[in-house]
Amino acid sequence: MSFCCGASMIGALGSLRHYKTQIHNVPILYCPVCNRIDVHPDIEEEYEILAEYAHADLAPEVDFREYVTGDSVEQLFENCVSVDNGNISQILRMQIDNALDLLTIARQLDDKVWTEELKNRLNKLSRRLSRWEAQSNKSMP
Repeated sequence: MSFCCGASMIGALGSLRHYKTQIHNVPILYCPVCNRIDVHPDIEEEYEILAEYAHADLAPEVDFREYVTGDSVEQLFENCVSVDNGNISQILRMQIDNALDLLTIARQLDDKVWTEELKNRLNKLSRRLSRWEAQSNKSMP
Protein backbone atom coordinates (compact mmCIF):
# COMPACT_ATOMS: atom_id res chain seq x y z
CA MET A 1 0.00 0.00 0.00
CA SER A 2 1.30 3.42 -0.91
CA PHE A 3 0.36 6.91 0.20
CA CYS A 4 1.38 10.35 -1.01
CA CYS A 5 -0.62 13.39 0.12
CA GLY A 6 -2.58 11.33 2.63
CA ALA A 7 -4.84 9.57 0.15
CA SER A 8 -4.15 5.96 -0.74
CA MET A 9 -2.65 5.49 -4.16
CA ILE A 10 -4.50 3.40 -6.72
CA GLY A 11 -2.90 0.52 -8.61
CA ALA A 12 -3.37 0.52 -12.38
CA LEU A 13 -1.80 -0.23 -15.72
CA GLY A 14 -0.89 3.00 -17.46
CA SER A 15 1.12 4.58 -20.23
CA LEU A 16 4.17 6.66 -19.40
CA ARG A 17 6.39 8.80 -21.57
CA HIS A 18 10.16 8.45 -21.35
CA TYR A 19 11.62 11.19 -23.51
CA LYS A 20 10.05 10.49 -26.91
CA THR A 21 9.00 6.91 -26.16
CA GLN A 22 5.51 5.99 -24.96
CA ILE A 23 5.57 2.88 -22.76
CA HIS A 24 2.18 1.15 -22.40
CA ASN A 25 0.84 -1.26 -19.77
CA VAL A 26 3.23 -0.16 -17.04
CA PRO A 27 2.11 -1.12 -13.51
CA ILE A 28 1.76 2.23 -11.75
CA LEU A 29 0.41 3.76 -8.57
CA TYR A 30 -1.44 7.06 -8.87
CA CYS A 31 -3.07 9.48 -6.48
CA PRO A 32 -6.55 10.73 -7.36
CA VAL A 33 -6.02 13.85 -5.24
CA CYS A 34 -2.61 15.28 -6.15
CA ASN A 35 -2.21 13.36 -9.46
CA ARG A 36 1.16 11.90 -8.46
CA ILE A 37 2.14 8.87 -10.55
CA ASP A 38 4.83 6.36 -9.56
CA VAL A 39 6.03 3.27 -11.33
CA HIS A 40 5.16 0.33 -9.08
CA PRO A 41 8.21 -0.19 -6.84
CA ASP A 42 8.39 -3.94 -7.57
CA ILE A 43 9.03 -3.36 -11.30
CA GLU A 44 10.78 0.02 -11.19
CA GLU A 45 14.18 -1.42 -12.13
CA GLU A 46 12.75 -3.33 -15.11
CA TYR A 47 10.90 -0.20 -16.24
CA GLU A 48 14.09 1.90 -16.15
CA ILE A 49 16.01 -0.68 -18.19
CA LEU A 50 13.26 -0.99 -20.79
CA ALA A 51 12.84 2.79 -20.99
CA GLU A 52 16.55 3.35 -21.60
CA TYR A 53 16.76 0.63 -24.27
CA ALA A 54 13.62 1.91 -26.02
CA HIS A 55 14.96 5.46 -25.95
CA ALA A 56 18.33 4.33 -27.33
CA ASP A 57 16.55 2.43 -30.13
CA LEU A 58 14.43 5.53 -30.91
CA ALA A 59 11.28 3.43 -30.49
CA PRO A 60 8.18 5.65 -30.54
CA GLU A 61 6.26 3.23 -28.32
CA VAL A 62 6.65 -0.13 -26.60
CA ASP A 63 4.42 -2.43 -24.58
CA PHE A 64 5.87 -3.20 -21.15
CA ARG A 65 4.15 -6.62 -21.06
CA GLU A 66 5.94 -7.76 -24.22
CA TYR A 67 9.40 -7.26 -22.73
CA VAL A 68 9.05 -7.95 -19.04
CA THR A 69 7.80 -11.14 -17.45
CA GLY A 70 7.43 -11.66 -13.75
CA ASP A 71 4.75 -11.33 -11.13
CA SER A 72 1.23 -11.16 -12.41
CA VAL A 73 -0.56 -7.84 -12.12
CA GLU A 74 -2.82 -9.30 -9.43
CA GLN A 75 0.22 -10.10 -7.28
CA LEU A 76 1.74 -6.66 -7.85
CA PHE A 77 -1.42 -4.91 -6.72
CA GLU A 78 -2.40 -7.21 -3.85
CA ASN A 79 -1.22 -4.63 -1.27
CA CYS A 80 -3.12 -1.77 -2.92
CA VAL A 81 -6.27 -0.52 -1.25
CA SER A 82 -7.78 0.12 -4.68
CA VAL A 83 -7.04 -1.20 -8.16
CA ASP A 84 -8.32 0.60 -11.24
CA ASN A 85 -10.05 -2.02 -13.33
CA GLY A 86 -12.03 0.51 -15.32
CA ASN A 87 -14.55 1.47 -12.62
CA ILE A 88 -12.99 4.73 -11.50
CA SER A 89 -16.22 6.16 -10.08
CA GLN A 90 -16.42 3.26 -7.60
CA ILE A 91 -12.81 3.86 -6.59
CA LEU A 92 -13.38 7.59 -6.14
CA ARG A 93 -16.48 6.89 -4.03
CA MET A 94 -14.43 4.56 -1.83
CA GLN A 95 -11.73 7.24 -1.45
CA ILE A 96 -14.44 9.76 -0.51
CA ASP A 97 -15.90 7.34 2.07
CA ASN A 98 -12.44 6.83 3.60
CA ALA A 99 -11.84 10.58 3.78
CA LEU A 100 -15.26 11.11 5.41
CA ASP A 101 -14.43 8.48 8.03
CA LEU A 102 -11.13 10.23 8.73
CA LEU A 103 -12.89 13.61 8.87
CA THR A 104 -15.14 12.30 11.64
CA ILE A 105 -12.07 11.24 13.62
CA ALA A 106 -10.27 14.55 12.97
CA ARG A 107 -13.29 16.45 14.25
CA GLN A 108 -13.53 14.24 17.34
CA LEU A 109 -9.86 14.95 18.04
CA ASP A 110 -10.49 18.64 17.38
CA ASP A 111 -7.53 18.65 14.96
CA LYS A 112 -8.18 21.74 12.87
CA VAL A 113 -5.22 21.28 10.49
CA TRP A 114 -6.12 17.68 9.69
CA THR A 115 -9.79 18.64 9.33
CA GLU A 116 -8.89 21.27 6.71
CA GLU A 117 -6.61 18.87 4.85
CA LEU A 118 -9.40 16.31 4.71
CA LYS A 119 -11.92 18.91 3.53
CA ASN A 120 -9.54 19.88 0.72
CA ARG A 121 -9.05 16.22 -0.20
CA LEU A 122 -12.82 15.66 -0.23
CA ASN A 123 -13.29 18.73 -2.41
CA LYS A 124 -10.76 17.46 -4.97
CA LEU A 125 -12.15 13.93 -4.95
CA SER A 126 -15.73 15.21 -5.36
CA ARG A 127 -14.75 17.44 -8.28
CA ARG A 128 -12.89 14.57 -9.93
CA LEU A 129 -15.89 12.26 -9.46
CA SER A 130 -18.26 14.89 -10.90
CA ARG A 131 -16.01 15.40 -13.94
CA TRP A 132 -15.68 11.66 -14.47
CA GLU A 133 -19.43 11.09 -14.27
CA ALA A 134 -20.14 14.04 -16.58
CA GLN A 135 -17.62 12.66 -19.08
CA SER A 136 -19.09 9.16 -18.79
CA ASN A 137 -22.60 10.49 -19.39
CA LYS A 138 -21.46 12.33 -22.53
CA SER A 139 -19.98 9.17 -24.00
CA MET A 140 -23.20 7.18 -23.46
CA PRO A 141 -25.73 7.32 -26.29
